[in-house]
Amino acid sequence: MGLQYNFSSYVTECGTDEAGRGCLAGPVTASAVILPKNFNNKILNDSKLLSPVKRDYLRPIIETEAISYSVSHVFPEDIDQINILNASIKAMHLSIEKLTVTPEFIIIDGNRFKPFKEIPHQTIIKGDSKYLSIAAASVLAKTYRDDYMNTIHEEFPMYNWKQNKGYPTKEHRAAIREFGITSYHRKSFRLLPEQFKLNL
Repeated sequence: MGLQYNFSSYVTECGTDEAGRGCLAGPVTASAVILPKNFNNKILNDSKLLSPVKRDYLRPIIETEAISYSVSHVFPEDIDQINILNASIKAMHLSIEKLTVTPEFIIIDGNRFKPFKEIPHQTIIKGDSKYLSIAAASVLAKTYRDDYMNTIHEEFPMYNWKQNKGYPTKEHRAAIREFGITSYHRKSFRLLPEQFKLNL
């Protein structure tokens, strides 16, 4: 079964999703996408189920064919202040705000969201594998975040963010143990299993 186009009966329905919630470093990145009614793509699915090659192939298609799309980062200093859930929702709100077309309805991947203005919304568990606009948002959020992590990798290659994208791999944690943390790390996260507190 392919992904569905719309959840609501509204014409302009926007899907939103984020990437990077579970990372130790880098931003949490969200995207919001409004797709046209006739949009169809057999490859598009939840970005976690797609290879990097397929995600990179889909990104320009989504950007070209979407009625409107946007992407927003929320950075570690914000994440540390407001927590990762609020930062994820903030990134989604920022993305919806930047759309050139105001959506009449918002569908969100997951089960947590805060109302955006007066626009009705619905959270959908595993929405990125059910609805095209959420799947499209998941692809944009993931590829833009990966690009960002590749860029900061050049500055701190010892953490190998090009490979792990800031996720808590053994290698990433070993590098934190050896080199300490950077301004890109989320200080409110438990960066090392054996440490509840880091000496900053």
